[in-house]
Amino acid sequence: MSAVGKSTNIFWQECSVGKLDRQKLLKQKGCVVWITGLSGSGKSTLACTLSRELYSKGKLSYILDGDNVRHGLNKDLGFKAEDRAENIRRVGEVAKLFADAGLICIASLISPYRKDRDACRALLPDSNFIEVFMNMPLEVCEARDSKGLYKLARAGKIKGFTGIDDPYETPLNCEIEIEEKGGVCPTPGDMAGEVLTYLDDKGFLQE
Repeated sequence: MSAVGKSTNIFWQECSVGKLDRQKLLKQKGCVVWITGLSGSGKSTLACTLSRELYSKGKLSYILDGDNVRHGLNKDLGFKAEDRAENIRRVGEVAKLFADAGLICIASLISPYRKDRDACRALLPDSNFIEVFMNMPLEVCEARDSKGLYKLARAGKIKGFTGIDDPYETPLNCEIEIEEKGGVCPTPGDMAGEVLTYLDDKGFLQE
């Protein structure tokens, strides 16, 4: 019996089917691919392309998209610093469950604060958390502005917008860094290929 946070008198329930059994069934190893970067840096594009490539190889993944989780699980949260932290904490806990289920969980969120990303990393064995930094210049992200958010932020209609009036703390030790080469952004296929190669090399695509 234990107490966790505000929960008291709780027990951890063990079951006969464990993570190794699920991984054997799926013929893959569970992990979290955490894609972080500014709005417009290509996080969702990479997440969807990577998921499609994994599917084509018979590998099961699930995307936790920053906007999508705010339609349900995190719809009670805003964008103040403490709400951002709670948003990332919840996604980290869900991602941990997906990885334990044997899936390759792809979390695609701005996740601007280093301590929040590091807290999610600490939930898993370090090798099972793959941080992918979309290192795209602000001017490139702002030029894309597919959602029109930068324009609103520049006009003062959105407050606390990452990269404009709220900071983005770059990763210090990410596993993968995606950036321009010769001033040219990599294609979605090339980005996904880089992550796939990493997953394959580290044994995540085998049981």
